[in-house]
Amino acid sequence: MSKFRNFKMVDYVIYGRGSFNQLDEILSPNRKGDSPMIFLVDHFFEGKTLPGRIPLQGKDKIIFADVTNEPKTTYVDKISQELKDEFGTVSGLIGIGGGSAMDLAKAVSLMMTNPGSSADYQGWDLVKFPGVYKAGIPTLSGTGAEVSRTTVLTGPVRKLGMNSDFTPFNQIVLDPELVANVPKNQRFYTGMDCYIHCIESLQGTYLNEFSKSYGDKALDLCQEIFLEKDSWDDDSDDKLMMASYAGGMSIAYSQVGVAHAVSYGLSFLLGTRHGVGNCIVMDHLEEYYPQGTAEFKRMVEKNEVEIPKGICYGLTDEEFDKMIDVSLGMKPLWENALGKDWEKIMTRTKLRELYEKL
Repeated sequence: MSKFRNFKMVDYVIYGRGSFNQLDEILSPNRKGDSPMIFLVDHFFEGKTLPGRIPLQGKDKIIFADVTNEPKTTYVDKISQELKDEFGTVSGLIGIGGGSAMDLAKAVSLMMTNPGSSADYQGWDLVKFPGVYKAGIPTLSGTGAEVSRTTVLTGPVRKLGMNSDFTPFNQIVLDPELVANVPKNQRFYTGMDCYIHCIESLQGTYLNEFSKSYGDKALDLCQEIFLEKDSWDDDSDDKLMMASYAGGMSIAYSQVGVAHAVSYGLSFLLGTRHGVGNCIVMDHLEEYYPQGTAEFKRMVEKNEVEIPKGICYGLTDEEFDKMIDVSLGMKPLWENALGKDWEKIMTRTKLRELYEKL
């Protein structure tokens, strides 16, 4: 008999241009006494106008999160400990930024109520207690972090999320005005994260009608935005924000696949950003996703974006082994991509050959 997963979704979603202006109204019912709301804001916005629009009250605090690199467990532990030392407890964590800022907010929320280090919870369903209230507000579209049940974290020995039913946001605010004017390359890399979510979900062994419905819609939107449109406009921002949401929902009830599993190794060893890493890998996945890889290459050409090459050139055997260890640790991803016998297909030798192409 099949075992169906009881899928935890985001509790509340608000969508629309200008919806960020309702943030005070959204947060008010979730304030607990004089305990502050903590706003983890991508450091990109320091000195810009967005922080001035945040409805601070009482002891509320803005922390400009350094997301130059993707979040490390040590950084999560540092922020959560500092908040405990300063305030004891907080009313909530609000992540404003791209996938890294939102993942950081989810992780810090969980570590306000769970003992030990965030590294202890890297894996599936290890988190024991709900975190404090958390809300996600994307300023980039594509990662799906706003709806996912994971937080992508680099720990001492692995790059792996805190995958749990306690991880999803309580609230997300999807305001397309916040993603205007994103630099072209950045927008493309995160947009391709969404596109790759769709390809991996729709061709995976875990596919079901729930995932397919969301994946098909997200894929249609990505194809329209990155292949059919001749210029970027407000409509493109609206559509990519919804593609990100739908793509995230698609993988939430299935899984990602080869591109993500290989990209995790790059990120752990070389610090490669998630979206860029996925693009670097997708450029070489004709064997696994022939149509998707061909279409990806057309999107790269049409949008005139450079995909880095040769990033694994000159690595030592030990470094290749570390990336392979991290990648092969992503067992659900490989099983979704290649089936239950994936370990017979994706051997260490075969994976090494793939990394050497990147």
